[in-house]
Amino acid sequence: MTRPTPAPATDPTPSRTRVAVVGGGQSCEHEVSLASAAAVAGALDPSAYDVVRLTIGRDGTWRDGDDRPLGLATAVTVLQSCAAVLPVVHGPRGEDGSLAALCELAGVPYVGSGVRAGALAMDKWATKLVAGAVGVATAPGVLLSAADAATYAWTHPVVVKPVAAGSSHGVTLVRDAAALAGALDAALALDDRILVEDLLVGREIDVAVLGTADEGRVVAPALEVVVDGPFDYEAKYGGGADFRVPAALDDVERKALEEAAVAVYDALGCAGVARVDFFLTDAGPVLNEVNTMPGFTEQSQVPRMFAAAGTSYAALLDRLVRDVLPA
Repeated sequence: MTRPTPAPATDPTPSRTRVAVVGGGQSCEHEVSLASAAAVAGALDPSAYDVVRLTIGRDGTWRDGDDRPLGLATAVTVLQSCAAVLPVVHGPRGEDGSLAALCELAGVPYVGSGVRAGALAMDKWATKLVAGAVGVATAPGVLLSAADAATYAWTHPVVVKPVAAGSSHGVTLVRDAAALAGALDAALALDDRILVEDLLVGREIDVAVLGTADEGRVVAPALEVVVDGPFDYEAKYGGGADFRVPAALDDVERKALEEAAVAVYDALGCAGVARVDFFLTDAGPVLNEVNTMPGFTEQSQVPRMFAAAGTSYAALLDRLVRDVLPA
């Protein structure tokens, strides 16, 4: 593990590790990402880290911490001046492996999942296929394209969602046929592929898995999301959700959830920390989705789960960065 190099004896201040924190992005999760990135940058220990703040605008323009526009080549040069990158960009063109690919090409270590895992986890249909291959249940569903969505016939309550989007954008619970067309349109506004899944009855349980530098797996206490109605964007970020951690689970339920979360994490090839979301039904855990770069303010689900295990927000971030620094 690399530690900050001591400064010369004449300088009592040790050198700090230069880390880039990237936020924003071009997806519908732009604002959420800005909040996550600002929180991360503010929580990294200033005595240990020299934080370089970078933002990607909705138009794709990179900007520095003073909001000055940077060309992509200049942004890459800035990234290459850092010991590591913390890409806190949710959704497509960020979490989907895009930023991981940029860091790979630039030769800079980065926190989080790589190109393959990011792309697979962002694609909810691909995630279902991977989960099924390792024996983890998912909700029955169908994949629709923009061309054939209009041919789908509603027969029972379903959830309509874009294949690649997050923060519940474009997700609609359809309880009757009259609401189907609007739900399809909302999903198609964000993606040209739609996932239509059967509505499940169960508790919403999140599990955070952390892959460590020595290939171990750390699972934080599970969190239950309790809301009055669907867990949509407003419930997530408007304060209407009750996050209960640790979730009230018996030993059998806890073991089943943790084993399923680790199985999916490993099958996708995730790295760093990922949040694996389930419905806990009478038949056991059913995977909902995997977030390789989940919301990351101190009040977000993953930091809350690790806090329940005694790992502070700052300590979690420190561990994530240290695990990717060259040995």
